[in-house]
Amino acid sequence: MTVTYDYAGKVVLVTGGTKGIGAGIARALQEAGATVVVCARTPPAGGTGIAVAGGDRGAESSRRAAVPPIRFVRADVRDPEDVARLISGFDRLDVVVNNAGGSPHAPLDGTSPRLHARVIELNLTAPLLVSQRAYPLLKASGGAVIMIGSASGTRPSPGTSAYGAAKAGLHHLARCLAAEWAPEVRVNSVVVGLAATENAEDHYEGGRAAAEATIPAGRMATPEDVARVCLWLGSPGYVTGAEIQVHGGGETPAWRWTGRPSTP
Repeated sequence: MTVTYDYAGKVVLVTGGTKGIGAGIARALQEAGATVVVCARTPPAGGTGIAVAGGDRGAESSRRAAVPPIRFVRADVRDPEDVARLISGFDRLDVVVNNAGGSPHAPLDGTSPRLHARVIELNLTAPLLVSQRAYPLLKASGGAVIMIGSASGTRPSPGTSAYGAAKAGLHHLARCLAAEWAPEVRVNSVVVGLAATENAEDHYEGGRAAAEATIPAGRMATPEDVARVCLWLGSPGYVTGAEIQVHGGGETPAWRWTGRPSTP
């Protein structure tokens, strides 16, 4: 069965939507007919099909004349003034995808307190600020907020403790806002496991193949896998306050590799 979505007339914001999972979400929403705006601190690389605000729409967009081009706005979502400027550019907003996030490998011991603070700002405070600013527009349209969470927020995250703690907070923030803003605005989380993005080969110790061997589904999530869930959550419906796991069955527990015949 093929499920299709009609986002014609809808306006969507995807933070951090110039690459990786964010770009995949933006493209899927654009192909469904939405007017899509993405933001990031730096402009997108060439060939993404994303137009710099006020500039050329690009060859990819010209080939897709039937749908609006994806538009880029430069903004740092950790900065309240940038967030205010970003949201003020909308007359209508139907869906906000809080995708901007990430963290370098940063063991807690011996690393800068400021680094950990910035990680929390990006992965928790920024989605709160964007959602807060967007709320009046989302309430008017009966819209939705989608938080792009992480499996790091559901299990120990050694080496990225601040990131894991921030993502756990993000999942809880979504549940709180779902209750606070119901029934006008729905808020849900997509909890992503190991993901096949541009940097996957270098990001995972031992390479992509070693990482995929730990996943019951046999492969990492793709941006398209995450985008399909976002298409569903962004369309009108009843689901709110939910956490949708996009992790291919999770991560195989370590005891499976010890040769023991049964679980502890």
